[in-house]
Amino acid sequence: MSTSTVGIVKYSQPLESVRQAVDLAGGFRGITARSRVFLKPNIVVWSKESDFPKWGVITTSRVVEDTVRLLKEQGVDDITIGEGTVVMNPKDRETQAYAYRGLGYDSLKKRYGVKTLNVFERPFEKVDLGDISLNFNTDVLHSDYVVNLPVLKTHAVTVVSLGLKNLKGVIDVDSRKKCHNADEEKNLHYYVSRLADPLPPMFTLLDGIYTIERGPSFEGKARRSNVLVASQDVLSADMVGAKVLGHDPSEVPHLVHAARNRSRPLDFSDIRLVGEPLESVASYHEDEFAYTEDESLPVPLQKMGIQGLSYRKYDMTMCTYCSGINGPALAAIVRAWNGTPWDEVEVLTGKIMRPTPGKKKTILIGKCMYQANKDNPDIQEMLAVKGCPPSIKAIVKAFHKAGIQVDPAAFEHMDQYPSLFMKRYVDKPEFESSFFTVP
Repeated sequence: MSTSTVGIVKYSQPLESVRQAVDLAGGFRGITARSRVFLKPNIVVWSKESDFPKWGVITTSRVVEDTVRLLKEQGVDDITIGEGTVVMNPKDRETQAYAYRGLGYDSLKKRYGVKTLNVFERPFEKVDLGDISLNFNTDVLHSDYVVNLPVLKTHAVTVVSLGLKNLKGVIDVDSRKKCHNADEEKNLHYYVSRLADPLPPMFTLLDGIYTIERGPSFEGKARRSNVLVASQDVLSADMVGAKVLGHDPSEVPHLVHAARNRSRPLDFSDIRLVGEPLESVASYHEDEFAYTEDESLPVPLQKMGIQGLSYRKYDMTMCTYCSGINGPALAAIVRAWNGTPWDEVEVLTGKIMRPTPGKKKTILIGKCMYQANKDNPDIQEMLAVKGCPPSIKAIVKAFHKAGIQVDPAAFEHMDQYPSLFMKRYVDKPEFESSFFTVP
């Protein structure tokens, strides 16, 4: 049985810590000066309203620059940084360019000659993976080598979001929606497990200078963890990364699928760990947000005493566009609560939820939820938001018709939400903005 090497390093200094992680994992094996290298950071979200650091949410610019420097040391000239940041308006091409500038990538272009691209502005190619197909960015498909630079984080739906999950950023919007289908077997976990299959040789470096629990975005809780995990095998890196976050790979469905697809064990028997002992860097990170026992309401809303409302727990069929509305919607509901119970209102999301008999008003968020329940006899009064992505105006209108007077401003200024959440860390010295700049 062949083994994969995974290096674990405690981050302590620029360049040298990344160098140590790469060296422990055997280096960028197979790369030459003529190689076309595609760097894939994780820029899951960006706010044009403020250039604040995204601790534990976005790959640090420190790790990106150090990786570029190591590639340049090997004589590599053709380096492309590519990402497909999700924005609420699918036609928005400004936000990612803004993110690249805010993270200092323009300096990387001037200093090292790297290229940057938004995958949504580039061609996609349909790839048949046998039992499923997805549309991949052509630049990453036809590169010679991929350096995968995800953040070390847990995820509210997939338990962890590491190397495999980070590759969701190189498929197009239709493919991302396909991943969130209602098939019980070929579901989100299954699709994520296949994302690395058609790609060129890959080196994965998990950036855990900052980690986050209940990710993938800013609603979670960030930590300064100072850990790097590296491997030439993405599944091995992810299995170790899951353990660092306190989760056994057997508890992560997409890792279970990936291991089965590759005829790999999940017990680390074919992984050689080098560097820091795993137990010295491991720390349990929560993955799910807390809901009531019947999953009808987030626990913070229950503790507020909110009555007459059921806002069911999210599931894996809710795609990124609808999930981006979830947080602002819940925040708007909190602000609208005045102590008077609402009139048995239920909010449904995703693709598989079904209404609860006896509810007087049922809000269906998104085209998928409407299609799934438009003829359901258990709905007394349907308030449907049919768009994909659903429009803010339609969402506000539906809540108002249900008697919940949410403030439209809560949705109109969603770009400000990240900065409000991240202010929790501003006065804490361990959360340094310098990690997200290129000096």
